[in-house]
Amino acid sequence: MRILLLGANGQVGWELQRSLMPLGQLKSCDRYTANLEDLAGLQKIIREYEPNIIVNAAAYTSVDKAESEKKKAYCINYEAVAFLAEESKNINAWLIHYSSDYIFDGKKIGAYTEFDEPNPLSVYGMSKLKGEKSIIKSGCKYMIFRTSWVYSTRGNNFVKTMIRLGKEQSNMRIVSDQIGAPTSAELIADISAICLRNALYDKCSKKNKSGIYHLSPKGKTSWYCLAKHIIEELTKVGDTFCVNLEDIYPINTAEYPVLAKRPHNSLLETQKIQSMFNVYLPHWKIVLSKTLQDIYPHKI
Repeated sequence: MRILLLGANGQVGWELQRSLMPLGQLKSCDRYTANLEDLAGLQKIIREYEPNIIVNAAAYTSVDKAESEKKKAYCINYEAVAFLAEESKNINAWLIHYSSDYIFDGKKIGAYTEFDEPNPLSVYGMSKLKGEKSIIKSGCKYMIFRTSWVYSTRGNNFVKTMIRLGKEQSNMRIVSDQIGAPTSAELIADISAICLRNALYDKCSKKNKSGIYHLSPKGKTSWYCLAKHIIEELTKVGDTFCVNLEDIYPINTAEYPVLAKRPHNSLLETQKIQSMFNVYLPHWKIVLSKTLQDIYPHKI
């Protein structure tokens, strides 16, 4: 079994290198060895390696920047994905791809299911949705994992930013009217590997495993409550911050202007992935605790 991983140096890609390794021979490519803006180069890699599985963890993720870099966002999140889907179809390979809560407008009451109608509010969201549609249209074997509020021990993300700001500032103003479930890259990678293994080797099931799946932990929170939880948990184990919990203030989205509109509700219903692959998704607080332990191995 040959697996080609794209975007290996990203938050999810880095964790996938670990979780995919037991499944077969793994070739990991970062943005420098496999540039999604270079389709000829991508084709060369695929034709030479002849993978049974292509895992695309690469993406254009600068949500606000995408508003002014529309061409680049569409190139990476749509055109390259459509190309990977066609290549996967041609060589009969599985395509594993990652999408986003940003394909929804966030107006629904309750969690979004895989069957809810997308309505992106931003260029980033639209580019991710077009990528999804191109995979489905290609007819290849695929699994698209939609996730939300991704964080990890690597790269730039909300969790690490809150820790840094908490040490630099005496007060913080955090958006409180957007809700979701923060999802660790480690959880995404582990569940992806379980689902992929199931799709490849479960000979008893007659179900077609191709499809879109929502992947996020249980529970819900706001950015404001998440920020307070991070500072509170780390303070309990002896870390020190300039900011006190009472000096973290809730604000509305309108008070924190950004270029791209965000969905107010990013909750994803995960019953489909749990029942299809018999996986358990823990509460977001449990998952976050593991990441905080990795960031502070001697404290927690």
